[in-house]
Amino acid sequence: MAVGMALLTASGLLALAAPGEAGAASSRCEGRKVRTLTFTTGYVNVYKHNGTICAMTFQKNPGRDRRMTVSVQARGLVPVPAAGVRPRSIGPVQTHAGHRCVRVKGSVGAGSVSTGWILC
Repeated sequence: MAVGMALLTASGLLALAAPGEAGAASSRCEGRKVRTLTFTTGYVNVYKHNGTICAMTFQKNPGRDRRMTVSVQARGLVPVPAAGVRPRSIGPVQTHAGHRCVRVKGSVGAGSVSTGWILC
């Protein structure tokens, strides 16, 4: 009982010390890479894991802050986007697609890529 209380107290203190870390999302996609979508200023990697589709956009020449976007949409659902000014990558964004087709978009600066319905 004392050990259980000590663990609960320690986990509570950690959550207070780093509130942004406790529920933070992963900085990468899980699963196997199923597509790489290239364009002039970057590329989007698309991953699949247990029916979940995940995507991240990367700069071709990282280091300089540039406006980037990434979006993934399962057919019949709303897109899940991310956008910002970053030096290397943006994302991950993910949606549970099951066996539905997905649409993926990404951009870095003026370059961009957009698929039709893929992975059907």
